[in-house]
Amino acid sequence: MKIIVAYDVSVISDGGKKRLRRVAKQCLNYGLRVQNSVFECEVDWAEYIKLKDALLKIIDTESDSLRIYNLGNRWDGKVEHFGVVDIPDMGKDTLLL
Repeated sequence: MKIIVAYDVSVISDGGKKRLRRVAKQCLNYGLRVQNSVFECEVDWAEYIKLKDALLKIIDTESDSLRIYNLGNRWDGKVEHFGVVDIPDMGKDTLLL
């Protein structure tokens, strides 16, 4: 299934810059960065639960924000892209060596 992870980590709070790096690194383990704080991830249910739990352990719910959008398995047609940089489709454009 395709999920969108969007976050806003307060870098002015204690440990904010470290949390910001940790959230991005965790998201990179599951998907591609499509905006500064937005990732598109193709995951199964177990990976989704693992990612969500990891992110919830990193963020500070008093000063940070985390949103996860589940587009499901039939996400084609639900995502439109306009602008300069097009993001590769992990299912179609990935070259495995």
